[in-house]
Amino acid sequence: MGPDRMPETELYTPVKQFLEAQGYEVKGEIGPCDVMAVRGDEEPVVVELKENFNLALVLQAVDRLAFCDTVYVAFRIGNAHSASWRTRRKQVLRLLRRLGLGLLTVSTRGKVVAALDPAPYRPKPQTARRKKLLREFAERIGDPEDGGSSPRRRLTAYRQDVLRCAVQLDRDGVLKASVLKQLTGVDRAGTILRDNHYGWFERVKAGYYVVTKKGKRELSDWTAAIEQLDAASESNKKENE
Repeated sequence: MGPDRMPETELYTPVKQFLEAQGYEVKGEIGPCDVMAVRGDEEPVVVELKENFNLALVLQAVDRLAFCDTVYVAFRIGNAHSASWRTRRKQVLRLLRRLGLGLLTVSTRGKVVAALDPAPYRPKPQTARRKKLLREFAERIGDPEDGGSSPRRRLTAYRQDVLRCAVQLDRDGVLKASVLKQLTGVDRAGTILRDNHYGWFERVKAGYYVVTKKGKRELSDWTAAIEQLDAASESNKKENE
């Protein structure tokens, strides 16, 4: 076995020494637990060991919460180890915090660091974020995106509004922002034209806009979306008649 490899049993000694330095008596393989530590009359501490952070480690630790409130996961960090920790440190800590688990990291030289201590999860409500998501849900026309699809250009409610403005301008030519708002029903038409995030619009004089060559060219990338928007618009007109 190469020098960069540390089987789970080799994690035990540095973790044991780390806990003993804090006054715990430590023993391995107590029932289903990889490590159990006891200090006086305090509640026991359980540590589950894995060479790398993975789902199996998390599931083991969650099982231990059934009989112990203080549970840590421990894994190796360093060269060629725990890619999830290197690239997703914040997400890993957030997950463990939500589950009420602690985290001990073990370096290639056996140094143990308590990256997170177990504690009851008390999330701070993110009301602004929730409102933003609900607004996007309410404003998006139809359901144009398949859940679980790979990251790419999303057809958000904002982009739908941009498309509606661009299509109308492409059909009618120069239009005043206030007229475009009336024709499309897009309340933020003026803001969309002014901000021009995608480079699709050009002001020809105060308050009047046209679609740029770039906008005309890129509209063809959204043919299916435009057809869906047109269908939804026709449906709304019929319902309102």
